[in-house]
Amino acid sequence: MRKAVVAGLAAWLLPAVAMAAEAATGNQSGSAMYFAVSIATAGFGLAIAAFGGALGQASVGARAMEAMARQPESGGQIRTAMIIALAFVESLVIYSMLVGLIILFLNPFIKHFAG
Repeated sequence: MRKAVVAGLAAWLLPAVAMAAEAATGNQSGSAMYFAVSIATAGFGLAIAAFGGALGQASVGARAMEAMARQPESGGQIRTAMIIALAFVESLVIYSMLVGLIILFLNPFIKHFAG
């Protein structure tokens, strides 16, 4: 499993590393390096947010099921609280995706780094 994860990350980062190497040798401007780093940053940020969100949702769901099993008469209240908690956890992942899309497409810092 580890080898597959490392191979997947290496294949995903290969274009960014190639662009960074071209920028470092002077074949392209500094904007290539900026775009390579922004792609890697947005990708890793979203991956970490999705992983954390999945763990949070699994924990909320498991605890809600356990609480409903212990007190079946309050299942409706627990279900309502669980849905609200899941919405809050999912909103954090959506915010992370929004920040990643802003970094990728709007490039707010390109004037500072790519000149």
